Amino acid sequence: MMVDSFLPAMREAVARRLSEEGLSQGKIAGLLGVTQASVSLYLKSGGRSAQLLRGLEIPEEDGRLYASLLAEDLKKDPVYAESTLYSLWSDLLGRGSLCAPHRSLYPRLAQCDVCIKAFGGRESRSGDAIEHVAEAVRMIEGSSEFVDIMPEVSVNIAYAPEGASSVQGIVAIPGRIVKVRGRARSFMRPEFGASTHVANVLLTAMSHDDSVRASMNLRFDRRMSRVLRRMKLHPLLLEEAGVKSDSEMIGSLRAALGRATGPVDAVVDPGASGLEPGLYLFGHDALEVVRQGLKVARSYAAER
Repeated sequence: MMVDSFLPAMREAVARRLSEEGLSQGKIAGLLGVTQASVSLYLKSGGRSAQLLRGLEIPEEDGRLYASLLAEDLKKDPVYAESTLYSLWSDLLGRGSLCAPHRSLYPRLAQCDVCIKAFGGRESRSGDAIEHVAEAVRMIEGSSEFVDIMPEVSVNIAYAPEGASSVQGIVAIPGRIVKVRGRARSFMRPEFGASTHVANVLLTAMSHDDSVRASMNLRFDRRMSRVLRRMKLHPLLLEEAGVKSDSEMIGSLRAALGRATGPVDAVVDPGASGLEPGLYLFGHDALEVVRQGLKVARSYAAER
């Protein structure tokens, strides 16, 4: 089902998304690891991806959001996209979303629950940490104002339970928190190792202040700058650069933290060519970061 339906559906949907963003067929082919002729066929297919997803009982709107997440990650690093694709598929298996279409192909599997046990039981590694982040996500999803401070690259929350010292030890949201019908929504449960960028930002902040255990990324613009001043928040400003990779951004953050003389509760990345600016909030845990984020959202809504 992955190879025959989900993967080709996502390839076509991502190709269409990247084409809408203005990328050439040659560039899209390079990112997807297929031929230019294949990309041409994807763009002329007339929506075969939607048909394949319907066969898997995946709503078309979910498919579009999956494609958006994969396209964004693919432009950054194919490894990001690979990880997101795996997380999306694993989550579908773990929630039992694919059981009905699978059983229609193999009726003898009527009593099978192998995928739910194998992929739905990943919380055993540290259920408390995962539930902690899940509670923070529910707070965001319940806010009507939070969506206004979400950046185009979407939002992630990273939380470091006791002893975390690498990306694999950080709990975050696979595929990030995205905008759906004017609300923030997470498609998947938190996992260990689900974020690279925000997790690395958190690990770098932890090296400066070991009381910091959580981080969340938000949008940054002039309106947000006014909000932060009004809230008496003074974020650390990173140096501007030309075209910044993730590693360059982390290097800039490390240098800025090295010059800081006290605790840092927020950082502003001014962005670069083709990269939007961003605000990172820090806190002692995920709930504290989200509560601060919701205060920022309410203040942002009131700022005109």
